[in-house]
Amino acid sequence: MEKGQIVNDVCSDPRWNGSRHSISSFICVPLKTKEETIGIIVLGSETGFTYTAEDMKIMNIFASHTAIAIEKALLYQQSLETAKQAQTQAQELQLTLYQLKRTQSQLVQTEKMSSLGQMVAGIAHEINNPVNFIHGNLSFADNYTEDLMKLLYMYQQQYPQPITAIQRQIEEIDLDFLTNDLRQLLSSMKIGVNRIKEIVYSLRNFSHLDRTEMKFVDIHEGLESTLMILRHRLRANEKRDEIQVIQEYCELPLVECHIGQLNQVFMNILSNAIDALEGLGTQNQSQLATTSMRNPQIKISTKMVGENWVAICIADNGPGMSPEVIKQLYDPFFTTKEVGKGTGLGMAISHQIVQEKHCGLLKCVSEVGKGTEFWIEIPIKSFVR
Repeated sequence: MEKGQIVNDVCSDPRWNGSRHSISSFICVPLKTKEETIGIIVLGSETGFTYTAEDMKIMNIFASHTAIAIEKALLYQQSLETAKQAQTQAQELQLTLYQLKRTQSQLVQTEKMSSLGQMVAGIAHEINNPVNFIHGNLSFADNYTEDLMKLLYMYQQQYPQPITAIQRQIEEIDLDFLTNDLRQLLSSMKIGVNRIKEIVYSLRNFSHLDRTEMKFVDIHEGLESTLMILRHRLRANEKRDEIQVIQEYCELPLVECHIGQLNQVFMNILSNAIDALEGLGTQNQSQLATTSMRNPQIKISTKMVGENWVAICIADNGPGMSPEVIKQLYDPFFTTKEVGKGTGLGMAISHQIVQEKHCGLLKCVSEVGKGTEFWIEIPIKSFVR
């Protein structure tokens, strides 16, 4: 219907189909928007009221306002749906961006740790060859020395009064001191070589390139290997005293895990603890200028949690962190360090390794001025298959 109509006698209207109607007259006008007709408005009377052109005019005005109101309501409903869709898309985009950042951070850190592992394993291999050569020959050198010492002793017994030239040489080289010190020298060389072999073993254990499969391993070996790598950073420097490492290990069973990845977590947490203790020397707050500056400490403890879980706790007596920092601690690329000194990837990757790769728990307890404690819990037998 393109325009309004007035019917004052329904019964005489040719469009009447003969059925009974309670309405004897009516007026109807279309509801039109800018684009289409969306309906009609009908006003009828049962008493035979006669509608006029003035009534039609009023009805058209009412229909026009009604159509506008309906159109606005439809537009408002459409805008709500569009806003809801936009909000949903924004949330999906935000989630995608977060996952992309996590994936990017994981790729960067994985590549870095893979390169580091290959380099460490290569260095360990190169060191191991000459060390084995020295270690193998030291036993012969020790035997040869003892044989020469016995021979020298026999000469002294058989010729107690050497000629003047030999006596002068004995006094010049201080033979008694030389013979005693030579044995100690060989003994110290053995200790040194064994120490190098321990370092090589720690390097090889830390690198663990077999990260694709889980194995039952000794968690304490991973902690010791990581401490061996970081030992040079624990020494005293111009900012602080030597960092004391307190180890309280409980007897633990072998744990099924990716030891290379867990070593990475230990490395990240211990490195951050050392960085925090390094920063103590530059703090101006009187509350932080306490014994922790003169006596920096890192405490590592392990224990059983129930029958099926192990816990590793790494705590320091550094400056601690605020609640705002703790909330963002595991966000990719978040760091409190100066530009160039931190990537913001370490703790994000550590969180993913512990909680996603090992179905474990990584939590942090810290308070400004009272140090920081990281708590790692992982199952003895992995849930991941």
